[in-house]
Amino acid sequence: KKRWPPTGRSLMVTVEFDRLAVKPGFKILDIGCGSGRHTCAAYQCRNVTAIGADLNFKDLTEAGERLKLHDRLSAHGGGIWGLSAADVTCLPFKNDEFDLVICSEVLEHIVEHQVAIEEIVRVLKPGCNLVISVPRYWPERICWALSQDYHSTPGGHVRIFKKSDLIADLENYGVEKWAVHFAHSLHTPFWWLKCLVGPNRNDSVPVNLYHRFLTWDIMKQPRATRFLENLLNPILGKSIVVYLRKE
Repeated sequence: KKRWPPTGRSLMVTVEFDRLAVKPGFKILDIGCGSGRHTCAAYQCRNVTAIGADLNFKDLTEAGERLKLHDRLSAHGGGIWGLSAADVTCLPFKNDEFDLVICSEVLEHIVEHQVAIEEIVRVLKPGCNLVISVPRYWPERICWALSQDYHSTPGGHVRIFKKSDLIADLENYGVEKWAVHFAHSLHTPFWWLKCLVGPNRNDSVPVNLYHRFLTWDIMKQPRATRFLENLLNPILGKSIVVYLRKE
């Protein structure tokens, strides 16, 4: 039987929810939710509706199982959750429907990323927050240089965002940046190593050992590695996370 960590805090969460002042009654959309890491984290907030949306049915199934396990094993704040099969370039939601929208590690996969941004902003209520994360420019550039397969695999990354270009693209659609940070510095060397040996290889001892370390770190979250990652994030962070507010 598959088992996952029962709480969002035990997953690799990129968004810092403490910044967002989530209130009871909020309706939160996690678009491109994958297996539900941010949907679970949002669901922990008190009395909210957390909606995960993705086009990948297998990922949605895993997200559903994770959320059900979360219901059984941990407090969920009295809220409700739901899942939707949805395309980020054509969202099946009304204008101004959500109090918070999260789109983490999605836009780098989308050919028509500006159409996706327009849709994401459309479903967000005025005055409310949007959080976008994508791979940071220079660590991602090294991955592309080390491996052609890393970015040419179907469903892989189709672009690399510079910070200024990403923020300009977002602000063109009526949102304004109010904070930026970097995340997951301990994951950056893992991806460089994986690209160096071949991203599709499963028999590399160094890669497998590093992956075991990252899994242990996510599950246990020891203070030493949390301190080290926070120290290294401004320099080595794998992801850039942008917080914006709809005008």
